[in-house]
Amino acid sequence: MFMAKYTIDHDRPICIGCAACEAVAPDFWVMADDGKSDVKGAEVTKEGDVIVRETLEIDEKDFQTNKDAAESCPVNCIHILNEKKEKII
Repeated sequence: MFMAKYTIDHDRPICIGCAACEAVAPDFWVMADDGKSDVKGAEVTKEGDVIVRETLEIDEKDFQTNKDAAESCPVNCIHILNEKKEKII
């Protein structure tokens, strides 16, 4: 059975640390020691010592949970991309 693939794209510098994502999707999101959220198991992009982006590929079964997390973010730093890397959320 084919399952669609999506990518969580977290623009981490914009995060204000409100923890809404972690409250909505604790299996995917955790608050870091610096007060910002992190995507569990994500590929991390850094500029110097600063994490600027986190990405994680997810399946269809995890889409709705992470869509809800993205929609809960007051600063819109969480995006969901489709297989073509087009922004859905």
